[in-house]
Amino acid sequence: MDEIEKMRSGQLADMNAPEIQHSFRHCKKLLAHMRTMSSYDKEFRTLLRDLVPGIPSSSMICPPFHCDHGHGIKLGKHVFINANCTFLDGGLITIGAHTLIGPCVQIYTPQHPMDPMERRKSSEYSYPVTIGEDCWIGGNVTICPGVTIGDRCVIAAGSVVVHDIPSDSLAAGNPALVKKRLNGDTYQEV
Repeated sequence: MDEIEKMRSGQLADMNAPEIQHSFRHCKKLLAHMRTMSSYDKEFRTLLRDLVPGIPSSSMICPPFHCDHGHGIKLGKHVFINANCTFLDGGLITIGAHTLIGPCVQIYTPQHPMDPMERRKSSEYSYPVTIGEDCWIGGNVTICPGVTIGDRCVIAAGSVVVHDIPSDSLAAGNPALVKKRLNGDTYQEV
């Protein structure tokens, strides 16, 4: 198992390993080029497909955008990611169809060891983040490693999501807590 496979499977992985450094370099070069473009440039879509392999033609990532690898981001159809988002995709970041991501959203999958002596090393864990279909993630939301957000959720702007959020929930705060549950077309207080 190489270090990228370890990283993607939640095992302690060496960030200085050649294959991870190659992935970082490839991504950073694409992102630097992306910063010189608009989403209306002819070459933009080609660059986006190189950065995020398999991105559906109906999905959009607005520049500027920041990520570690790009190939750890899996998007459903009709996903919209607004400007200035940061997705640290050591672990997989999966976003379901028809989900809207506001500006300045940060999704983190890396997790450093708790032991301070271990943190001095170049190794870290990565835990996947999954966001369901038909969600709306408000601007400036932070989603921490290992979190799953169910389908049809709304996460209020500025929230910090540290625990899973069940489907059909409106969550807000730091830490984000479920405030309301969707019942038909309306939300009910929790």
